Amino acid sequence: MEKHWFVLHTLTGQEMKAQKSIEARVKIEKMEDYIGRCLIPTERVTERKKDGVKRTVVRKFFPGYLLCELSLYDESKGLDDSGRKTIYEPTWRFLRETPGVIGFVGGDRPQPLKQSEVDAILLDKPSAGQAADRPKVNFSVDETVKITDGAFMGLTGLVSMVDPDKGKLRVEVQVFGRNVPVDAEYWQVEKVPVEETFPPAK
Repeated sequence: MEKHWFVLHTLTGQEMKAQKSIEARVKIEKMEDYIGRCLIPTERVTERKKDGVKRTVVRKFFPGYLLCELSLYDESKGLDDSGRKTIYEPTWRFLRETPGVIGFVGGDRPQPLKQSEVDAILLDKPSAGQAADRPKVNFSVDETVKITDGAFMGLTGLVSMVDPDKGKLRVEVQVFGRNVPVDAEYWQVEKVPVEETFPPAK
């Protein structure tokens, strides 16, 4: 069966648990026709801690998300009575019963990722970032910022949460046409001048 890439939403911190569960159950339940690869995109990043010591860590591109190859829709059956694509029940049931998986990004009838989007994630990963001192800048909720480091580098979004004690914040950006919260450290973003801001996507 033809498979496409979809984004699964998981409980934060349980991405690996969900991935391992899917991989193990696919073999046990013989679901290879419906479930393909399941990945947690990561990158190696060198960062500088408060004491000035550098360390290299493996960081998730998209905390709380998995990329999975799935046969999700039964194209041979066309649309259901509600005018929506018919879902393969085995795939839907399998994922619904996977510990840590909340659902799909895009609701109960998600759209598959374009191959170009998948390639951008899997093939064009940013190289290990250079250590950078955390700037002494204060951020506030609803302020527009631009992400300057990591997989979301170059995207602009609105700050939805600020943790000044840890030097971290959360930015709402659009990924694959969907609003996605991105956690970042202060040094990974920069303020956008007022003249460069634009209203958030509806």
